[in-house]
Amino acid sequence: MSAKRSPALGFIFVTLLIDVIGLGIIIPVMPKLINELTGDSISQASRDGGWLLLTYAAVQFLFAPLIGGLSDRYGRRPVLLASLFGFGVDYLFLAFAPTLGWLYLGRVIAGIMGASFTTGAAYIADISTPEKRAQNFGLLGAAFGLGFIIGPVLGGLLGQFGSRVPFMAAAGFSFVNWLYGYFILPESLKPENRRKFDWTRANPLGAFINLSKYPVIFGLIGALTLVYIALHAVQSNWSFYVIEKFGWDEAHIGYSLGAVGLLSAIVQGYLIRLILPKIGQKRGVYIGLLLYSIGFILYAFASQGWMMYVFMIPYILGSIAGPSLQGIISTQVNASEQGEVQGALTSLQSFTSILGPLMMTQLFALFTSESAPVYFPGAPMLLAALLTLVGAYLARLSLKRQK
Repeated sequence: MSAKRSPALGFIFVTLLIDVIGLGIIIPVMPKLINELTGDSISQASRDGGWLLLTYAAVQFLFAPLIGGLSDRYGRRPVLLASLFGFGVDYLFLAFAPTLGWLYLGRVIAGIMGASFTTGAAYIADISTPEKRAQNFGLLGAAFGLGFIIGPVLGGLLGQFGSRVPFMAAAGFSFVNWLYGYFILPESLKPENRRKFDWTRANPLGAFINLSKYPVIFGLIGALTLVYIALHAVQSNWSFYVIEKFGWDEAHIGYSLGAVGLLSAIVQGYLIRLILPKIGQKRGVYIGLLLYSIGFILYAFASQGWMMYVFMIPYILGSIAGPSLQGIISTQVNASEQGEVQGALTSLQSFTSILGPLMMTQLFALFTSESAPVYFPGAPMLLAALLTLVGAYLARLSLKRQK
């Protein structure tokens, strides 16, 4: 079994990396494509872009538990392959879209089929021993980090040949990934570990109700919810914050995001494998959430642009909390329910991707407007620090119940 684990983990990492590269490729040119289709200003195009992201997140919120349940019934391989193929179709819709409505249709398809990270996480849980799961879940973060270094750069280069070229490249990446998986990817879920598909559990509400029978999981999911919302203080506000406070241009913003991606890849792909075996998953949760809080506070009060790079260190090191929480959660459920629990976590993340950006961008707008009670661009970061500390408290209460 151990001999099979390393190649399988390598495949899942490559699969998720290619997926994220595909997502990252389209980031630099999406505003231009929307502008070409609508003729609107960049300001209006940004609103359309926000609604497209909201559409994707909302559809994924609804369908992630369904996809997770299907992977528990029929195995990870067919669901993962369907996801990769679905992303390829989505990118083709975007590449040849004659109207804005086609972009929305493509995002709906991607939201329904966007099971690569849900199923990939379940796959990792299948092939990992309990003590190695948190470290292996770090591969998800490493794939995100590297993908968002390579993807936007490649998209910017390809975008010079036309706004639709990066979408065609992303489709090509997805279909090549699908072929790679079709011929190489083995099934990870044994037949004896599969369960019957249940419609009452194949939706966000049903999935969370079923997870409520696990007290440890339910409390940790509450902690994750607060952390996911808190992260949008940075993820949704970074560009606005550094422009408002330091006057950075697009190139400087790109360099900073590349630095975040590089540090994330190092921490999630390498350091986490050194740190977690020494401190354990529980301490990984506490230390990670504390570092996140410190990072948020430092960001909030940064007075020079260079400080943002220095303060990335505690903030990115805080990301050891996510795999630690995910590892603990996965050890609390049966092998036949790994797809369901990962689908529920993906659904949760999609929900917070709807709520978090709205909350944090509006708070930023409030404290940078002329009518602000006090001018303070770092207000979302302070709220994020508070939410993270409350999440740490909830995690502590839950982990006291862990056997």
